[in-house]
Amino acid sequence: MGALRKPQSKTLGEALDGLVRELGLQGKLREYDAVLRWEEAVGPHIAKVATANKIQHGVLTVQVSNSTWRYELTMRKQEMINKLNALIGEGVVKDVRFV
Repeated sequence: MGALRKPQSKTLGEALDGLVRELGLQGKLREYDAVLRWEEAVGPHIAKVATANKIQHGVLTVQVSNSTWRYELTMRKQEMINKLNALIGEGVVKDVRFV
């Protein structure tokens, strides 16, 4: 009779990481992280007037309180993309659309 194998135990985090990889959801979770970490990337002053709503195919949609801020943020768009990608992973955020 062969030796019995003890089941390999995993932490909950390891099991969830495995499931995320298996389902191919890593990219979606990294994208969602851009929405969650918007304030961290732009600071509280900008976050008061601009709220990240969603991200699809690397394009982050941000609701801006008025046209003056929309113009200012458009001028600083690349800086914000760089900060977000530094936080969550290079190439996740490809563009920001201010609405």
